[in-house]
Amino acid sequence: MGKYFGTDGFRGEANVVLTVEHAYKVGRYLGYYYGQKKKGDRARIVIGKDTRRSSYMFEYALVSGITASGADAYLMHVTPTPSISYIVKSDEFDCGIMISASHNPYYDNGIKVINGKGFKLEKEVEDLIEDYIDGKIPEIPFATRENIGRTVDYFMGRNRYIAYLMTMPTRAFKNMRVGLDCANGASSTVAKGLFEALGAETLVINNKPDGTNINADCGSTHIEALQKFVIENHLDVGFAYDGDADRCIAVDDKGEVCDGDKILYLCGVYLKEYGRLKENTVVTTVMSNMGLYKAFDEAGINYVQTAVGDKYVYENMSVNGYILGGEQSGHIIFMEDADTGDGVLTSLKIMEVMMKQKEKLSDLVKPVRIYPQLLKNIRVADKKEAKEDPDVCAVVKEVQEALGKDGRILIRESGTEPVIRVMVEAETDALCKLYVDKVIDVIRAKGHEA
Repeated sequence: MGKYFGTDGFRGEANVVLTVEHAYKVGRYLGYYYGQKKKGDRARIVIGKDTRRSSYMFEYALVSGITASGADAYLMHVTPTPSISYIVKSDEFDCGIMISASHNPYYDNGIKVINGKGFKLEKEVEDLIEDYIDGKIPEIPFATRENIGRTVDYFMGRNRYIAYLMTMPTRAFKNMRVGLDCANGASSTVAKGLFEALGAETLVINNKPDGTNINADCGSTHIEALQKFVIENHLDVGFAYDGDADRCIAVDDKGEVCDGDKILYLCGVYLKEYGRLKENTVVTTVMSNMGLYKAFDEAGINYVQTAVGDKYVYENMSVNGYILGGEQSGHIIFMEDADTGDGVLTSLKIMEVMMKQKEKLSDLVKPVRIYPQLLKNIRVADKKEAKEDPDVCAVVKEVQEALGKDGRILIRESGTEPVIRVMVEAETDALCKLYVDKVIDVIRAKGHEA
C-alpha cells in the first residue's frame, strides 16, 4: 500500500483524511498524465459517484483538476462502481474514477481510479499521483485557451451498462418474487428497473438516498433488514448490495443468509455441471469458510486462496485463466462477463441458476455447512507494529495450536482503515469468541489500541 492509496483507492473521512484539495490534485495529475500519453490528443476521463453528500464536492474538485490539465471529464453521475469499469473499457476512455467509500459510513469517501482496461489503476501510477500530492513532482502546467478541458454529461453511459446487464439472463424471471436492499446507495438507480424489466415482481427497501443514509443499518453489511423483509413478504429470494453496488449478499426463501462463500459454491457447481467451469477451479480468499472448502471437495471442485481483496482475486484469475472467484463479503467476479466484482450482475447470476435448475436457493446451497466464524476489528496506532508484536504473534500461534484441524485463526491489517482484523473459525460460537478476545486483549495490553 502507498501513503494515500490502499487496496481499494484513496479512502478516508471526507475533508479530514481525504480532502477536496487531494481530489483536485488527483484530477490534475490524471488529466496531465493521460494527456501526455496521448501525445497531443485530448485525454478522456469518465467519473461516477455514489450517494454520499461529499461525493458531489469531490466530483467537482476532480473535474476542476482534470479540465485544468487539458483533459475532458465525462460525468455518469450516481452509478454503480462496476458501470465505470464497464464503460471505461467499452467506450475506450483513458481511465475512470469512482467516488465512493463502498460499504463505509456516509462521512467517509474514496477515490478509486480504474485504468483503460477496466480494472484498478497500476501501482506505479498511484505512486506518481502520491508524489504529486506531496510536492515531489514539479508543478504541472495549466491548460489555456482552447486547450482547457470540457465537462460532458454522460448519463447515457449508465443506460449502456443497464442494457449490457439485460443481456446476461437467458430466461425471464416471471413468477418470481424478489426483494432488493439498495443500501440507499448507487444501486438505487439501476436494480429495481432491471429486475422489473426481466419479469420479476420486485419489492425494494432502502432506495431513497438522502446523502447521509447510505449503508445506515441496511445493505449487505446489515443483512438482517433484508432477512426480515423476505420473510414478512413471502419472497422467493432477496439481494442486498453495498453503497457502490460492487458486492451482493443474498437471502434465501427461508430468510437465511447466502454470503459470498455460498454464492461461489452455487455458481461453481452450476458451471461445473454444464461444463463451463474452466480448469475446474474457483478462486477464494483466506477469509473463506472451511465449510466452503469441504463442500467443494464433495463436489469435486478445485480451489485456490489469495490475500483478502478483489484485486488479488482478479490477478490470480487473469494469470491462470479462471472464470469464477470472489470474497466471502460478496465481491464476486465472473471473468467472462466483467473485470471486477459487480453486485447486480451477481444477483442476476444467482437468479439464472435458480431459474435453470428450478430449485429454491435454500436447497441449492444446502451442501455448504458454514462453520461459526467471528471477526472483530480493533483500531490501532500502527497496523504493522501491532501485527508483528512478538507477544501478539505468540498468542496467535497458541490459539492455532489449540484449534488444530477443527478451526483456524487469521490476523491481518485492513487495506482501507487503521484497524487490525482478528478472525477465528471454530466448531462453536463460544470458542470463536474466546479466542478472538484472547488475541485482542493482548493487542490492548501491549498498548497498540488507538
